[in-house]
Amino acid sequence: MLVSLKWLSEYVPLTLPPRELAERLSICGVKVERIVSRGEEWEGIRIGEVLAVNPHPNADRLRLVTVDVRQDETATVVCGAPNVAVGQKVAFAPAGTRLRDGHTGEWMTLRPTAIRGVQSAGMVLSEKELGLSDNHEVILELPEDAPAGAPLRDYYGDTIFEIEVTPNRPDHMSMLGVAWEVAAQTHVKVKEPDRTYAEAGSLAAGQRTSVTIEDRHLCPRYLAGIVERVKVGPSPNWMQERLLAAGMRPINNVVDVTNYVMLEMGQPLHAFDFRKLGGGRIVVRPARPGERLRTLDGAERELAPGMLVIADAQKPVAVAGVMGGADSEVGPNTTTVLLEAANFDPISVRRTSGALGLRTEASVRFEKGLHPELAAVAARRAMKLLVEVCGGRAAKGIVDAYPAKRPDTRVVVTRRRIEQVIGIDLATTQVRASLTELGFGCRWVPPDRYVVRSPYWRTDVNIADDVAEELARVYGYDKLESLPLAGAIPSPHRDPVRSLRERLRDAAAAAGLQEVITYPLTSQAELLKVVPAEALEAHPPLRIQNPLNVDESVMRTSLRASILRTLSANLRREKGFLVIFEAARVYLTLPGELPRERDVVVGAAAGRRAGRWGEPTDESIDFYDAKGLLEETLERCGAAVRFEPGDEYGLLRGRTAVIKAGESPAGVLGQVRPDVAAHFEIEQPVFLFEVDVEALLPAVKTRVRHKPLSRYPAVIQDIALVVDASLPAAGVTEAIASSAMVSGAHLFDVYEGPPLPEGKKSLAYAVHFQSLEKTLTEQEVAEARRRLVRRLEHEFGAELRGG
Repeated sequence: MLVSLKWLSEYVPLTLPPRELAERLSICGVKVERIVSRGEEWEGIRIGEVLAVNPHPNADRLRLVTVDVRQDETATVVCGAPNVAVGQKVAFAPAGTRLRDGHTGEWMTLRPTAIRGVQSAGMVLSEKELGLSDNHEVILELPEDAPAGAPLRDYYGDTIFEIEVTPNRPDHMSMLGVAWEVAAQTHVKVKEPDRTYAEAGSLAAGQRTSVTIEDRHLCPRYLAGIVERVKVGPSPNWMQERLLAAGMRPINNVVDVTNYVMLEMGQPLHAFDFRKLGGGRIVVRPARPGERLRTLDGAERELAPGMLVIADAQKPVAVAGVMGGADSEVGPNTTTVLLEAANFDPISVRRTSGALGLRTEASVRFEKGLHPELAAVAARRAMKLLVEVCGGRAAKGIVDAYPAKRPDTRVVVTRRRIEQVIGIDLATTQVRASLTELGFGCRWVPPDRYVVRSPYWRTDVNIADDVAEELARVYGYDKLESLPLAGAIPSPHRDPVRSLRERLRDAAAAAGLQEVITYPLTSQAELLKVVPAEALEAHPPLRIQNPLNVDESVMRTSLRASILRTLSANLRREKGFLVIFEAARVYLTLPGELPRERDVVVGAAAGRRAGRWGEPTDESIDFYDAKGLLEETLERCGAAVRFEPGDEYGLLRGRTAVIKAGESPAGVLGQVRPDVAAHFEIEQPVFLFEVDVEALLPAVKTRVRHKPLSRYPAVIQDIALVVDASLPAAGVTEAIASSAMVSGAHLFDVYEGPPLPEGKKSLAYAVHFQSLEKTLTEQEVAEARRRLVRRLEHEFGAELRGG
């Protein structure tokens, strides 16, 4: 919202310098984003009075204009503007003045020059040369009371505040709304504009037209006034000046009045050419199937059922709260105007505006929610201006369709509540004065409460805390004393599932996995690639009411599709070993209940395996590489699990393991089936794991035991064992790690095939022998190795390979 301080001063005395006022407003919640001073660059430009206009001796389209620029000082300039006339007050720039070029818009210094043989002493300026608009065809005509010889900057200059408008403050989109804020900050009174006018029409408005509201929820109130004998033409200079300062282009006096009142009071208005309304009446109704309307911007628009329209007896003539129709607009031949001032449902206006792709000054205001009373006040103000500015005659009365009158908003707030919210106990006189300066009504009810009546332009004040906020704003947020929190600190809310999920995220990242974050929205077609159809029937995904596109139309029930899609995109760019994971929620519907939000951690791995010492190889990773990464992740967060063979949709049978937490499943690990991987354009082996965080909780150690680190070096030896092919390696690994003198064991190779016997496999371990008390000798390591081999032979029937 652009606020002209020159215009604002019509309603409230401005007692502070612009920058200090802007600071005070910003502190109280009316943020001034930018200050623009109009006229700063008008150095040397003065107000002149045209004394004579004579023809140019050498050019038919040019004239010699004599301008009185100071007492007893005149200047003659060559001018081609068609509207220059004797007696006008104009902006005169003498030679040497810096201004904008009227053709290019670039800055230039005006030099004395001869035009077609006649010396020109300066220039009479248009709005473009002054930087006011792009109009270069005619000169700027100043009001008659402009003092000749005075600097233009002192008379015509202005300071503009650009104010940020929050969604709950539609009153900040009006001059009067800002005026009330200024009044409260500077302790002055607001002067509201006059709304009285003479009614001289031959017939009452109710005899000329009627208003029918078919849906009072979408249109709580509609007022229609009739003004006859209107003369359409340019609006007065003072009105055009104010509209331009607010960033709005003047059109004609009728339209300018509606825009002026909208900027002044915050209520959008519309003027219809009364003779173009079929039946001479107004019907506010939803659009009917197949109806179309050509709006004021010239576009032909199809109206959907449910959109609220303003119609005459036969057809729509405007989109309610958005834009009028071209077939009923005010034009040069208009003589009778029907003025619309209405209140529309903000949600309906926002939906219609979005559906039509048509956002206007009117729709922006209606979307924020306006009070029905504002329409009546603005209607009377606009009727007065139409009579004065357009030379019209107002019909008696205004047709006011108001099916269900909205009561005043009254809020009861106690003195104690005000102190609780803002931290200080304000005196009764201060509370009443502050609220009165903002336009509220306030009545003190002993012993401890106030009854506050919200003004019609403040739709945001409805509860006691809203009143307390208003008092804090007027008092000054910067003056409120900082106090420590009172009362006991509440006990922390512990969420073990969330805590474990975060520990798993940290553990996975520490184990070398790359975390990704994907959208929780997907499509049912994408889910069917990784989830069986019967699972989606049991838990149909939640559908989004207004999806941006079909690929983001449901909430995901599985992270697998998101992870595989992300892995595929990265495999096209990244060569080598790639492993990613995501810790997030999936959303499962339950019959008759709220959806269940399940925390899961899902990861996927693919690419080339690194060698034992980290060097790149040509071998693709396998099941055990993925299992090792998952085991390290779980071990880092203290989860003791075991892996058992299992089956899972979308994973290869025989290369899938169920993750068990005790006796309950807590997840799955396996190789993705090639046909499933192909859905995501992955042509190499890919391994996927999924962990249910809540199901994993029982397997997490609640107490961590400290194990000291040895000060002495370890001896690392490789041991290759031949065992039955059906024997899980986990048991062998655990037995080795728990043996005497062994500080760790790492399985680095699994082999099946010749020359091993049928039904046998080889497990190769790097075993770390280490003592907490001393450096082990060669003989001690050999003895520990022999005892370890005997134990493995006894427990697993293992044999040393090649031994």
